[in-house]
Amino acid sequence: MAQRFGGKYSPTGDVGRDHPAAPPGQSVPNLYDSKRPAPAGARSNILFLVPLIFAAKAFFSDAGGLVLNLGAAALLLGAALLTREGLRAEAAYALRKVARRPAFPRKIFGSVLAGLGIATGALAATGSTAFAALFGLLGGALHLGAFGPDPLRDKGAEGIDDFQADRVARAVDEAEAYLAAMKDAILRARDRSLETRVERFAAAARQLFRRVEDDPRDLSAVRKYLGVYLMGARDATVKFADLYAQNRDPKARTDYEALLADLETNFADRSARLLTNDASALDVEIQVLRERLQYETPPPNRD
Repeated sequence: MAQRFGGKYSPTGDVGRDHPAAPPGQSVPNLYDSKRPAPAGARSNILFLVPLIFAAKAFFSDAGGLVLNLGAAALLLGAALLTREGLRAEAAYALRKVARRPAFPRKIFGSVLAGLGIATGALAATGSTAFAALFGLLGGALHLGAFGPDPLRDKGAEGIDDFQADRVARAVDEAEAYLAAMKDAILRARDRSLETRVERFAAAARQLFRRVEDDPRDLSAVRKYLGVYLMGARDATVKFADLYAQNRDPKARTDYEALLADLETNFADRSARLLTNDASALDVEIQVLRERLQYETPPPNRD
């Protein structure tokens, strides 16, 4: 039977000859197929270069030009920050099956600030209010067209109690914060294979998040997984990363990888159990509906 190659420098470096594979009966999540919040992207990073132009120009202008150019730089910097945060919020929104729209439309307000910043810079350059307004409207419209508006509607919340949906959203936000802290802490270990191993565990954990989002009634059954277990995993990762960065202790690494394997198995088992329970409940509901239809449907007239 063919075996996928793995090693220290492979993309899935913790699965291979030098590292144990997943437990029997459990598939190894594909790191590159799992959905994860996407980075803001290079487009939003370019926005941070534009304020530098106006800031540099300010020191070669008179008093009025100094104020206007610095104001334009400040407005454009605010637009860049809001746009980047809006892109991150949109990526998290797209990741989830059940999601609330962002409470604050960052990208839309970022477009407004971009338009105001460009208008202020144009006013400093031309001295014409009409040209400044025209450039500001055009710049704001192009900014909104380039990055798009924020999600303005809730997703997948039809037929779900608002209170339950809010509870699930808060629990998943807390769980995602624990995963982010784990990925940030493991960077201190300076080991790419360990970073990949944490990513693989995060993919398994997010499968459970999606199950809870599909059916918020399952939250009470998995609350300790989203809270206590992930909090413990975060604390263990922080302690391990600090220790491993100092002495590269192989026993500490083995113990930490064993902990992640146990947690990953538990999360996967819980996801499978929730799926089985949902299927059983659906079978019962279908059977009840069939019996009710047979009872309420009148027999055909044989005359």
